[in-house]
Amino acid sequence: MKKDRLFARLNKKSKAFNFGKDTAEVFDDMLIRSVPFYEETQRMMVEIAKSFAQPKSNIYDLGCSTGATLSGLAKSIQDETVRIVGVDNSQAMLSKARINLRKKGYLNRCALQKGDLNENIKFNNASVVIMNLTLQFVRPLHRDSLITDIYRGLRKNGCLILIEKVLGENLIFNQAFINLYYDFKRRHGYSELEIAQKREALENVLIPYRIRENLLLLNRNGFKETDIFFKWYNFCGLLALKI
Repeated sequence: MKKDRLFARLNKKSKAFNFGKDTAEVFDDMLIRSVPFYEETQRMMVEIAKSFAQPKSNIYDLGCSTGATLSGLAKSIQDETVRIVGVDNSQAMLSKARINLRKKGYLNRCALQKGDLNENIKFNNASVVIMNLTLQFVRPLHRDSLITDIYRGLRKNGCLILIEKVLGENLIFNQAFINLYYDFKRRHGYSELEIAQKREALENVLIPYRIRENLLLLNRNGFKETDIFFKWYNFCGLLALKI
């Protein structure tokens, strides 16, 4: 696994964060070192998906990146009538996912497709849709239509699994959670320069909501049954059910 050193050197001209080739090469290390309880939330998503998966249905992983969640789904869900679909806007990420899935022997279980979630993507016959740290990169203008499309594409009793970086409910909570998150990154070997430069690169690219704003987004676009299945400072996992 190649170590994430994308922001280790001083960049005089800040560039917006992107999911291109350089990021794809180090993304697995970046996730482990940047996302709290990454392996545990991967396990949780797969367990939840397995419990809601319906025979002869589709499971979508939106923003599938290098295919970690796809591998977990293919390993755990034995019913081969369940089709597992990974969608990502980055060709570099899809190429990396294809390599990883082939190595693990799961490529035949998974379909990979390029798609921009800011545009219309068709979902059909879905029993589970997963968005792991993905919705926060969709422009707010397009989030309602995306959630509506997901809701329409789900079967009855299908679910949306959503993990997001979130804002605190007030400025004091928010700043405390951010500071604690940066402590987490320091413990995983990121320097002050790396933390500062990545924060600047993500500005106006990653746009988080408060938990209640995400719940309202889900509710007004069809999901009346929602719950929180994970919470760590400024990270939150939400489960939404179509009934």
